Amino acid sequence: MGYRLSKIYTRTGDDGQTGLSDGRRVNKSHPRIEAIGALDEFNSQLGLLLAQLQNELTTTPQLHAVLEVLAPCQHRIFDMGGELAMPEYQALHADEIIRIETAIDAWNVLVGPLKEFILPGGSILIAQAHICRSSARNAERRCQALHSSEALRSEMLEYINRLSDLLFVAARLIAQHQDCPEIHWQAAAKPL
Repeated sequence: MGYRLSKIYTRTGDDGQTGLSDGRRVNKSHPRIEAIGALDEFNSQLGLLLAQLQNELTTTPQLHAVLEVLAPCQHRIFDMGGELAMPEYQALHADEIIRIETAIDAWNVLVGPLKEFILPGGSILIAQAHICRSSARNAERRCQALHSSEALRSEMLEYINRLSDLLFVAARLIAQHQDCPEIHWQAAAKPL
């Protein structure tokens, strides 16, 4: 892949358009650019979670297993953005979907069945995992919106869908490793 930035600003986007690898210029509000932006935002949130996990390893070494599974995801999200910017570039493969499904299944055994609705929070790490989960869902919606007008590869759509599931279970596993009780949703009291 020979695309590298030698200059950060180009002034070519000052008119509200940006370029794709095939030479097309599209509005920055185009569904493809919206999807790329949502993936970038998600990747940034995941980067924060990974940094926080790394910082917690000295006090909670069990978090290393979570870090090991999530760290490659950041690279694959970047690959997804690359695929959207350069449709001829195909880096995401089905074996990555299998990798995270395997992790989800293994972690689900560790955390046990979900008996209550849980809310984001309990610790900064748990809350950040849920921010990543909801950011993944937003990126998925943006990709699906693009897919409705320009077909995307099924691997991309499946992968982004699984990532939010992975992050939900990761939040539960982080809570377990931190010995932090999950916050259960409490329904509003019924009016008298």
